[in-house]
Amino acid sequence: MEGGGGGALKGALTEGRQGGAMRDAPIRPHDPDLWINQMFASQSARSGGVVRRKIDWVDREIGRERLLTEVRSRGFHMLEAGGQFIVVCAPGPIRMVC
Repeated sequence: MEGGGGGALKGALTEGRQGGAMRDAPIRPHDPDLWINQMFASQSARSGGVVRRKIDWVDREIGRERLLTEVRSRGFHMLEAGGQFIVVCAPGPIRMVC
């Protein structure tokens, strides 16, 4: 009785946890405006620094055209390198050093 009953209970608990985790997983809302607002509200963006995002993530979340429009409307600059978009959150000219 010790071996059989305990194993069945353990299996049921494990299934419940796994099933619950799948059902209870948070669903991230697809809200491009929220995504943009969070990106440009970051400390780095607000202080004129650099913000970078993976290109695949940008394509999936808001689309690169939307990001480009937002960057231009703020007078910022965007570079592409190593599978990432790098946004320089400072208006005005920039100079490539090397």
